[in-house]
Amino acid sequence: MKKHTLPKYLSFILSGTIILGLVFSYFIFPSFEAFIDETIGVILNGNTQETHQYFQQFGIWGPIAIIIFIILQMFLIFFPSWLPIIIAVMAYGFWWGILIGMTGVMLASAIGYYIGTKLENVVRKIIGEEKLQKMDFWITNYSFVSVILFRISPFLSNDSISFIAGILEMKFKKFMLATFTGMLPLSIAIAYFSEDIDTLEDGMYWIGGAGLVAYAIYIFIDVRKRRNKTASGS
Repeated sequence: MKKHTLPKYLSFILSGTIILGLVFSYFIFPSFEAFIDETIGVILNGNTQETHQYFQQFGIWGPIAIIIFIILQMFLIFFPSWLPIIIAVMAYGFWWGILIGMTGVMLASAIGYYIGTKLENVVRKIIGEEKLQKMDFWITNYSFVSVILFRISPFLSNDSISFIAGILEMKFKKFMLATFTGMLPLSIAIAYFSEDIDTLEDGMYWIGGAGLVAYAIYIFIDVRKRRNKTASGS
């Protein structure tokens, strides 16, 4: 029983291990604690100008830190993937924030894809065979559009799609193009709505809903085409 149950929760175990490591570092190293407290305080303050000034003191290391966080976020399933984009926009403005966020996402996607191809057995255990089997149909038949949906929807978008695309041998260029196609409008929308924190939540629902509706329409049209093709062939 344990043999089959453990792999199902490996993603949570891995994520929890990283978080525990950060928590221990927070309490063990005073300088790290002070840095985290100050950074969180500035971000939660919601003052864009103050956030911008705070991150400016780090120079080039500020954007690099955000990009690294986006990459690490692949393994932190408890954190929403769009949060670093909001931070980037608050810290560096609309277009620079989008550029930093997109850079991080594209790098994270490429790394996730590579991990999926090279560490297939390990990733299979982390993600779970059940989830892989469900995704196999969509990646096989609707790979490009499925990746776009997972990227463009803030509620469906999760970095496991990178691992899955690698395991199921989706073409790398096709995967990266689909990731870019989905993440660019999502990043622009998040950047736009994050300028007013009060409207951000409503904006996220609109983005996610629009993505799901567009995907449903695409699947409906495609299924009808397949049926008509089968009927005419017979």
